[in-house]
Amino acid sequence: MTGNSSSFKLDNTTRALFLNVNTSIVISVIYMIVTAVNLTGNGLSMWLLIFRTSPKTPSIIFMINLTLTDLALGAALPFQIAYQLQGYHWKLGPKMCSVLTLVFYTNMYCSILTMMAIGIDRYLGIVRPMRFRQTRFRKSIAVLSCLLMWGVVLSVLYPLMTTDLTFEIQELGITTCFDVLKKDMLPSISAWAAFLFSMVFVLFLFPFCVTTFCYISVIRKLARDSKTVQKKRAIRLAIIVVLVFTVCFAPNNILLLTHTVLRLFYKESIYMAYKLSLCFSCLNSCLDPFIYYFASKDFRHKLRQIINLKSLNSMDSMKMERKESFYSSHYPVESPEGEHSKMRSTT
Repeated sequence: MTGNSSSFKLDNTTRALFLNVNTSIVISVIYMIVTAVNLTGNGLSMWLLIFRTSPKTPSIIFMINLTLTDLALGAALPFQIAYQLQGYHWKLGPKMCSVLTLVFYTNMYCSILTMMAIGIDRYLGIVRPMRFRQTRFRKSIAVLSCLLMWGVVLSVLYPLMTTDLTFEIQELGITTCFDVLKKDMLPSISAWAAFLFSMVFVLFLFPFCVTTFCYISVIRKLARDSKTVQKKRAIRLAIIVVLVFTVCFAPNNILLLTHTVLRLFYKESIYMAYKLSLCFSCLNSCLDPFIYYFASKDFRHKLRQIINLKSLNSMDSMKMERKESFYSSHYPVESPEGEHSKMRSTT
């Protein structure tokens, strides 16, 4: 954070980042790989979720919402790649900078809240199937929940939409985009504190705790009552979700809070570490299709049909349906015979 550009003096850590060509290339290459995997995996996922998966259960609606945010990130990443390769020189103006920054952080926090919603849905469907039978997420509530997520995230990130996030660094002859922030972006230290608290604690830490509780409860329930296949699949799903939180989201939010406090009160910087963590936060968009695979039985079947994986014969498929039907969180559950005949007709 700084004042106006005429009186600004770049700190050594941030200057080193801007002048380090190798770091810029590495980050750009990671973004290129993420873009390719993101658009391919989530494009296929969106097609399967919208056109090949039925009925549209609450979990499927949440997955569609998550895929939408991932595709938006995939569409925005090429602009970030160009910015990096041009030496952190932004040429597209303040409005486009605000849009790009908003897409980055909206993807992160909408993903976090959506994964929390999927975890809650599975918790209610598996751990509390009778007690909450009448209060489960239904389609309309799921849609409203997605809209509420967007509303909460956009409300917290409102300063990013109303502030010029570009900054001219005269000593390097570049104009940055969200790499150097004006201290008067927010009116006071208390406003900065509220902004950071909302991002780190409300949009990250609280959903992380809720999601962890839900998946631990699901695993404990299945460990007591379920067959081996269902239990292993639930454990894999929980591992992937926790991996996304710990690798993609936790470092960025922790470093964001640490870097901001250091800049506001001690004039220190850990910006290079934060920049790298922001890069790795984008990897969540590549891991989300794996969440769909383990979370949705219908998604698994349709994906296997598309890529011609004949891993289950007819009898195994029918047995698997019988094992999973009691604990499935996707309702209403179709009979094994009905699902099997539908798969034969669409193959």
